[in-house]
Amino acid sequence: MNIAVVAETAPAKTIIPIIEKSTDNILALTHSQMATDLLYPYSVETYNIGESRRNTSKKRSNFTIGKLVLQDAYRTYSAMKDKDIDLVLTCGNSGDVRKGLVAAKKLDIPKLHIEQDIYNPIEMIAYANLITVPNTDARKKLKKMYGITNTVNIKGYPQAEYVTKLPLEDVDEVYKFYGSDDFYVLFLGGDTRAEDIPEIIHQTEKLSKTIIIIPYRFDVDYVSKQVTRRGVYVVDGEVDLISLMNASQGIIYCAGMGVTIEAGSLAVPAVKIMGFHKDHASNDLARSIGINVVSVYNIKEAVGYMRKPRSKQLIKNGIRASMKVNEIMHNMTMFEDECGGFNSLKRIWNQRKQYR
Repeated sequence: MNIAVVAETAPAKTIIPIIEKSTDNILALTHSQMATDLLYPYSVETYNIGESRRNTSKKRSNFTIGKLVLQDAYRTYSAMKDKDIDLVLTCGNSGDVRKGLVAAKKLDIPKLHIEQDIYNPIEMIAYANLITVPNTDARKKLKKMYGITNTVNIKGYPQAEYVTKLPLEDVDEVYKFYGSDDFYVLFLGGDTRAEDIPEIIHQTEKLSKTIIIIPYRFDVDYVSKQVTRRGVYVVDGEVDLISLMNASQGIIYCAGMGVTIEAGSLAVPAVKIMGFHKDHASNDLARSIGINVVSVYNIKEAVGYMRKPRSKQLIKNGIRASMKVNEIMHNMTMFEDECGGFNSLKRIWNQRKQYR
């Protein structure tokens, strides 16, 4: 089969355990250089379909965003048009998924979407031929909230398997590089707004420990200006986040599903900061494996009693889930439920309004 994978960084980590089990020809349509680097070893070709435009401290106008989205959607369409694609595989809830599903719909290519955040999916999953979900509750909520019934429960998160296969840097080398063997990692991810960063850092600085901040897509200078005490460092450039988190004494993060799965799989003590998505499947997953989800004002208290999350079942289920999706990719005709269509799209669109 010729399969087009459309992914940003975190979704790429979900998709890799699935496609590495197959002999299919993979066309990787990526939304970031990091996603390109991740998918390159598994692909016959990679193609850049644009850049992510979330989580920055500078906002673009709606007109500019709309123009860029249309340009990227056309690039996605063009990349797949003459490739004889049998299936489009997407994961996540950001712009790359929208562009991939729009292009696949236009080209009449079957679409398989891996959904992990049933509270805030991308509206175009309404036109996916089939949607996988991680548990029974997610399946019920997609039906109740959006009228989507063409779902399959894969009973886990494939990214957990991905984490277990990563080569981890020796902890002593990490300690040597950062000049400390006693630190917390503060990760500012996709559930963080720029205006929330000053308070997050202020509250984290109350901890009497070295803090290493990973700003993700935020401007390093902007984040650094919020630091007011010694022993708090902002990492500029790429970082082996998994190895850094593994070597830390604890993880404090304001991010979504990807980092929650990583923290849970590593079994490192962690606290999840409640971001602007108050209802989010990553919050549900965090609580279910023993990671407390707290207000920014309760960081110090929560860190005081954080414990290692329960990782064994998360990993076990992740391995089974990746195998299940691989099977589904090659048996799409077994599932004949109709997609949600415009009615579901409208219901998802209205749900997403509260996050804008």
